[in-house]
This record gives sequence, C-alpha cells and structure tokens, in this order.
Amino acid sequence: MAKRIIISGGGTGGHIFPAIAIANALKKIDPATEILFVGANGRMEMEKVPAAGYRIKGLNIQGLQRGSILKNLMFPVKLLSSVRAALKIIKDFKPDAAVGVGGYASGPLLYAASLKGIPTLIQEQNSYAGITNKWLGKKAKKICVAFDGMEKFFPAERIIKTGNPIRKESVAIAGKHIQALELFNLSPHKKTVLILGGSLGARTLNTSIQAGLEKFVANDVQVIWQTGKYYYNGIIEQVGLDYHPNIKIKEFLNRMDLAYAAADVIISRAGAGTIAELCVVKKPVILVPSPNVAEDHQTKNALALVQENAAKFVADRDAATKLVDKTLELLNDKDKQKILSNNISKLAMPDADEVIAKEVTQITINN
Repeated sequence: MAKRIIISGGGTGGHIFPAIAIANALKKIDPATEILFVGANGRMEMEKVPAAGYRIKGLNIQGLQRGSILKNLMFPVKLLSSVRAALKIIKDFKPDAAVGVGGYASGPLLYAASLKGIPTLIQEQNSYAGITNKWLGKKAKKICVAFDGMEKFFPAERIIKTGNPIRKESVAIAGKHIQALELFNLSPHKKTVLILGGSLGARTLNTSIQAGLEKFVANDVQVIWQTGKYYYNGIIEQVGLDYHPNIKIKEFLNRMDLAYAAADVIISRAGAGTIAELCVVKKPVILVPSPNVAEDHQTKNALALVQENAAKFVADRDAATKLVDKTLELLNDKDKQKILSNNISKLAMPDADEVIAKEVTQITINN
C-alpha cells in the first residue's frame, strides 16, 4: 500500500528547496507515495511547492516578531488555530509520517502529528538548533542533521548525520570552466571572485563590494557580483551597468553551476543550504554570516567550517573594512586556496535527499 507523507515548513528558499528535494527522493523510492505539503499562508512555499508539482495546504501562522510586542499579541491565537487546522489536515490525509524542515508551519504540524501518534522526522539544517526544533526533537523518531555536535540539542540515539539536500544541477560544475567564462564574458587569464548575496541580496556584502571595486580593478581581478533583487537597481544607478569590463553585476544567477565553475574564490553568506552546496563545489570560500537571523545560526554554521580550516571568516561588522583586502590576499595565496578547497570537500554530503528519504520510509515501517 502506498505511503502517505506530510512535509511541513518553508518561509525561505533555504527551507523550501530541501523539502522539495526530499519529496522528489521519496517519489524515486516509490512513485506511488502520496505527498502533501503544509506551509504558512502568504509565504514563498505557497507558490514554489505547486510549481514543483506538489499539493500544499496553508496554516495562518507567523513567527515571533523580534522587538514588536504589538505584533506578537496575536501569536498565541494564531498558534492555537494552526494546531487545530493541522489536526484537521492530519485527520483528512491520514499520513504515515510527518517531516519538518523548519519554518513557521513546521511547529504546529509536527506537534499535531505527535498528538495523534504519527511518527515524525526533523530535518535540522543548521549547526545551532532553534527553540521549536529542540522542543519537537523530544518526540521525533529521527533527527537528520548536517553538523557534528548536535547531541547538545537532541537525544543522541535518534540523530543521524545526513547533510542538507542540495540542488544537484547547481553543483554539477565538472568540465564547465570554459563555458562559464564565455557566459560571463570573462578572461581565462585573470582571477575571478564570485559574490553571492542570495536571491533577495545582502546589504553588507553589497556595500563592502561597492566600496572595494577600485581595488579589484587595480588588481585586475574579475568579479561576478550577484546583488539580489532588493539592491540591484540602486547599485546600477550608483555604479553603472558598465562600470568596468572586469565587473559583472547581476541581479540573479540563473546558472549557478556556471557561476560556481567560473570562480577562483567565493564570498557568501552562511545559510545552511548554501554551505551544503559550497562543500560539494570545493572552491575556497570566505563566509560573511548574516547577523539578522534567529539565534545567530549563520555565525555558528560558518564557525563550524572555520574550525575544520575549511573556510575563511569575516564578521558582518568588519566586512566594510576587511572583506575586499582578505579576498585579494586569498587570491594571491595558492597554498591557502588548496588547503581550504581540500578541507571543505571533506565535509560534502551530496546525497542527503536520498538518505533522508530512506529514513522517512524507515520510520513508517517501524511504527
């Protein structure tokens, strides 16, 4: 008989993509598997999940708003109504297991599943578990993690290190260097830096790079600068689209594989999904964690790599003065580049989606 699985969570691409990857892997194991997503109304998953070919139901849930008592007044009401709605979804769909990938909808759905005796699995992406996942982890059958040392948050006997699911088409860079240089109109005789600010963009990265453009030009370094949606127009107005032939300013990168393939050094935020891709790509990386995330988990993600000598680290507050100089220093240090590439490659777990899907299947059998 076909299994019925609920996958809950979302809010950002970093949560939605792994959820879809797990769903695809479950379908690969057994194409008859029925999958229902549960997300938060008004969030990105309500659009992205149907686009990937899956059904989704929405809960009226929001996160706690830092620094706003007024906005939080409705939180308990929304939480209770979301748990009630989740219980109804579970009653109607009758799942064999529920998977939580993080995001607002994950909490109410997994809690409702545990009340009904449905086995649950948590996919914890970060090196520092959030409050909701720590609490849900007490009842979960399995907790799939991407970093070592997670027994300080979860029962050790239920943890399995799987890594985070990645976009396999984005990291397939072998043999694409020349094609990549052609796409971005770059010279094979110059060094290239790739700056990743995420789909929306990262203010600190953008202001730091903008301030250091002259240094990159003076050192004849090529730059693929992905600004993100929020910042692109403002940067073009200030800098100009044709600032210098070495500087390629892009709002979004449609071919991540070719962007990765072109790069000698990568500058990036430290979201868990991005780190998982960078480990497979095996290029020297400078991480500038965003400080504007729950429990400062990006800093903890970055430091987990720094401890393995697998990445360089620049704090957000220091980026304006140090980032470009550190990048030029690394570009000129071939030995350090080799060490970083070698060490980050050891952390790669390219088949996380399949491993997690097998664990989901296992908890339905053992229940």
